[in-house]
Amino acid sequence: MNTRPAIDESTGPVSLTVGFNQDSSCFAVGLDTGFCDFNAGIGATEMLGKANYIALVGGGKNPKFPINKLIIWDDAKQVAAVTLEFRSQVLQTRLSRSQILVALLNSVSLYAFSSPPKKLSTFETADNPSGLCCLGSKIIAFPGRTPGQVQIVEMATGNVSIIPAHGSPLNAMTLSPNGEILATASETGTLIRLFSTTNCARITEFRRGVDQAHIFSLAISPSNTLLAVTSDKATLHIFDLPQFSTSHQKSAVASSRSSSPYSASDTSTAEGNSNKQKWGLLGKLPLMPRLFSDTYSFASAPIAIDDDPYSTLSGTAAKPSVPIPGIAGGKARKGVIGWLDDWTIVVVGAGRDGRWEKFVIGKGEAGRWVGRQGWKRYLGG
Repeated sequence: MNTRPAIDESTGPVSLTVGFNQDSSCFAVGLDTGFCDFNAGIGATEMLGKANYIALVGGGKNPKFPINKLIIWDDAKQVAAVTLEFRSQVLQTRLSRSQILVALLNSVSLYAFSSPPKKLSTFETADNPSGLCCLGSKIIAFPGRTPGQVQIVEMATGNVSIIPAHGSPLNAMTLSPNGEILATASETGTLIRLFSTTNCARITEFRRGVDQAHIFSLAISPSNTLLAVTSDKATLHIFDLPQFSTSHQKSAVASSRSSSPYSASDTSTAEGNSNKQKWGLLGKLPLMPRLFSDTYSFASAPIAIDDDPYSTLSGTAAKPSVPIPGIAGGKARKGVIGWLDDWTIVVVGAGRDGRWEKFVIGKGEAGRWVGRQGWKRYLGG
């Protein structure tokens, strides 16, 4: 019997969080060993485009900063340009060139991006352990005071709208690039609902699947015509957004569906033709459960899901994972989606085996498909 087991069998850094910048051209990684020249943990990162400002929050077993502080790091000068301190843990932040949005467990605060930053408003929310919040050019979106609700605030006027999005607490949300569409998912993870941000009307809803799932990420394509979804079912789903908007968007829909540079290949993982045909005639029979008539993804592909970073430190795979200090939701981020263009998607995950995967959407004789084009570890090895 080994009476001197290793205290920590980890080998090399573990990524705790990942996040794309606004156009998905770059992503930042927070490690348990730090970020850039830091030698301690980073639990949240947010980039401002390709500018030199990066929002950082301490996290992990040995956080670099207190988890109730938000640091806006100037990478060009290697100094903290802005520091904001709160009474509770900072769970998430969103940046633009003029605003800073900060999510805590029961509130979100909006600041002007200035030196020093000026608080513009604070809004109460229901428990928001994942730090859900969206910052658009004209609006901000975040959970309401009642679980399952969404608040939308017009930054210019301060007008607040409430959307009863789901019957259970929210688990994911995203705004379209043009700010006109809000996509949401609840803790159940079977349905994704889309709402108009102008009148708060529900546009449509999609069914990811029948079994309950944890939604990792939602992201809408640059032309506002496709929705990508990842979950703990280790699957990437692609949905068509309805053509409810302007003629410009309708032409973008046609372009995105017919101009893909990729043709069908043996490595693709297609799901056939229209999602409407998933259940065939069963979807047309009266009195059948709604899942038979719901709208499903037109294509899907498997994604890699690494282990939880702190679930196997003892070397025993059966050891249950424990919440990671300073991390929204207590778990390393997985399946984070970034659209490079209307046919190319990058999915990034945190963990021991941190990697990013590149997927392409193509069109073949059987219809559109999505397949993995390649992958790469970003932690080396």
